[in-house]
Amino acid sequence: MARKKGAKSASKAENTAAEKNQQTEKVDKAEYDKLKEEFNTQKEQFLRMAAEYDNFRKRTEKEKLATFDNAVATTVEAFLPVADNFAIALSSSDNADDEFKKGLEMIRKQLDNAFKQLNIEEFGEAGEKFDPNLHNAISRIDDEKLPEDSIATVYQKGYRIGDKIIRHAMVQVANSNG
Repeated sequence: MARKKGAKSASKAENTAAEKNQQTEKVDKAEYDKLKEEFNTQKEQFLRMAAEYDNFRKRTEKEKLATFDNAVATTVEAFLPVADNFAIALSSSDNADDEFKKGLEMIRKQLDNAFKQLNIEEFGEAGEKFDPNLHNAISRIDDEKLPEDSIATVYQKGYRIGDKIIRHAMVQVANSNG
């Protein structure tokens, strides 16, 4: 009998232990699910914050470049009359002394190199297609030899830095009589 009593008692203890294990598993599962949900929420918040930071960094970099380009554009704009006068001096120096012409060409080359280092592009050449976003048409001319809406004469070169126009080119545009 003692054995039966002991076996019943061991069986009861095993049942109680099994019940406790099941309850612990239920609690552990519930706690696990709760922690997993909290983890996923925190992970999502972290990923959003990382994406926001990346967007902020990119936006700040663009603004910094735009500020630099604006500063360069404003500065270059002050030098454009000098560049224009050198172009006029070079084009009218046909009868000048060779050394004088050579000096003008050297100065113009230095100015062009400075513009190149600052990423300043010159545009507006005779024969190019007229683009109202880049060119300022100050007159039109009828010329059958030139394609319609092409630049016939350039009065003043245009300059830009990246997508920013510093100065539009002043041009004469050809009409076709064909």
